[in-house]
Amino acid sequence: MTLQFCGIHHVSALSADIARNLDFYTRVLGLRLLKKTVNQDSPSMYHLFYGDGVGSPGSEMTFFDFPRAAREHRGSDSISLTAFRVTGTAALDFWETRLREHGVLVTARQLDGRRRLEFEDVDGTRLALVDDGGQGPRGLPWSGSDVPGEYQLRGLGFSGLTVSDPGPLRSLLEDGLMMTEVRQYLDGGHPVHVFQMGNQPESRNPAQELHVTLRPDLPRHRPGASSVHHIALRVKDQAELRGWMMHLSLLGYPNSGEVDRHWFRSVYVTAPGGLVVELATDGPGFGIDEDMDHPGESLILPPFLEPRRAEIEARLRPLT
Repeated sequence: MTLQFCGIHHVSALSADIARNLDFYTRVLGLRLLKKTVNQDSPSMYHLFYGDGVGSPGSEMTFFDFPRAAREHRGSDSISLTAFRVTGTAALDFWETRLREHGVLVTARQLDGRRRLEFEDVDGTRLALVDDGGQGPRGLPWSGSDVPGEYQLRGLGFSGLTVSDPGPLRSLLEDGLMMTEVRQYLDGGHPVHVFQMGNQPESRNPAQELHVTLRPDLPRHRPGASSVHHIALRVKDQAELRGWMMHLSLLGYPNSGEVDRHWFRSVYVTAPGGLVVELATDGPGFGIDEDMDHPGESLILPPFLEPRRAEIEARLRPLT
């Protein structure tokens, strides 16, 4: 079996105010609320999934609800940037104007041969919009958004990681996850190493990249509201997921074993420095338990939590 990631599947972060988070990602960024559910490991907290019009793998950013959590302490050994993709100068111009009109502080930059807009969400999670040059999958637009279809976010771009020592992480990325370092660039004088998934390292597809910044001068990151908990990489199906699990185990990388998340199946591996990487299957998808014409309107629980519905609903605050 050929083991090969299709790109980034989703990114999961922490929010201290999930209602404001919902407003920002749906009203400001124009993403669709795909699934209103709970943290499966701590079901007293919401877990919200946002993405394109149908919840395509690779379009999703998710948030765990940690009410009144303190802000993260930024530093090394962290997932420090989440990028979304748009295509073309007109799209970036549209978004720069839109974000500023919504009171979002935006920094326009030119890095790694691409124009990007950097900003933060309501919790302080660091985000960017990058011009993908037409590379990467195009998500299906959401008709309920006031963002014109041609300017809607196409899906996730690269994830940025910040480390103090790149050596141990490099071993996991190259040997364990079979990525290839394809180039380097400088960001504020700090070297950034770009690792590409897949078998076409010359493609410059930001949907298949991790950007690893070397910052030995920073203190160690401490998680909190706004921090990214993990990134997930796209695996075609359950058979390939089990192939990855065997491959990682043979190389001596401890992993969680297969975990059933109902909408996909996962394997978790903890990288050096505590970075969590999830491997997630594309299917079965969000449509297995909800009408995708009206997702996010009711609380959806995975089958193993359904017997506790009354207890769980009693503990959740209204999402207003």
